[in-house]
Amino acid sequence: MEWPSGARSASCLTFDLDADEVWLAEESSAARRPGLLSQGVYGPRVAVPLVLDVLRRYGVPATFFVPGRVAERYPHAVRQVLDAGHEVAHHGYTHRSPAGLTVHEEEEELVRGLEALRATHGVTARGYRAPSWDVSPRTVELLHRHGLVYASNLMADIVPYRHPGTEVVELPVHWTLDDAAHFWFAQTSWSRKIATNEEAGAIWQAEAAGIDRLGGLCVHTFHPQIIGRPGRLELLELIVRTVAENDAVWSATAGEIADWARGPE
Repeated sequence: MEWPSGARSASCLTFDLDADEVWLAEESSAARRPGLLSQGVYGPRVAVPLVLDVLRRYGVPATFFVPGRVAERYPHAVRQVLDAGHEVAHHGYTHRSPAGLTVHEEEEELVRGLEALRATHGVTARGYRAPSWDVSPRTVELLHRHGLVYASNLMADIVPYRHPGTEVVELPVHWTLDDAAHFWFAQTSWSRKIATNEEAGAIWQAEAAGIDRLGGLCVHTFHPQIIGRPGRLELLELIVRTVAENDAVWSATAGEIADWARGPE
């Protein structure tokens, strides 16, 4: 794939602003566990301004995928993202995975999420990321039917591609480039080791370098409540600075990359 201005590869920094919805949507007992939920509350309360400051200092654009219920409950955080000039996209209404829903439930989640972003912030979302990237066989057709033009859930390639018979462009992801795969920890996962910054950073840099050599698209997936911890902000800054200072890498929002991949209408 040829990238703008002769760039060798492309980079897209994305942030899933799940907040406490990541537990509220799927654990019936979560609403009675403030200690568990507080890990998510840290995202919109503390981490979003810290993350936005890093992006601002290096002039790097990003896309924030936001569940509709998070937009309703934490409007100040979403407003900060928009005021900073970043893209806001669809991440479900609740944080329930489409793969576990009925046809009716999945479409209802999609529509309610679109309506929530529009009602709270006037956002007409153009792209979609499923909670946990866990799409159903129906998801792409639903996105096409409701006018969304890109998705970022699948791992079948390292360059964008269009889903056959639709206008939906896929921006491929991978677990190696997701902070949750390295740092996720909660009361329900005591046996997991929390990775060091050095371990996660080495994996991210190696994967990004490999994608760059092959002329692909590197989609980082971060969560403010995870990457925005004080001890990890330096790691985030390293990734952002590396992208900003590499003239051979085109850095853009997910929507901009999808538009480029689609080509002239």
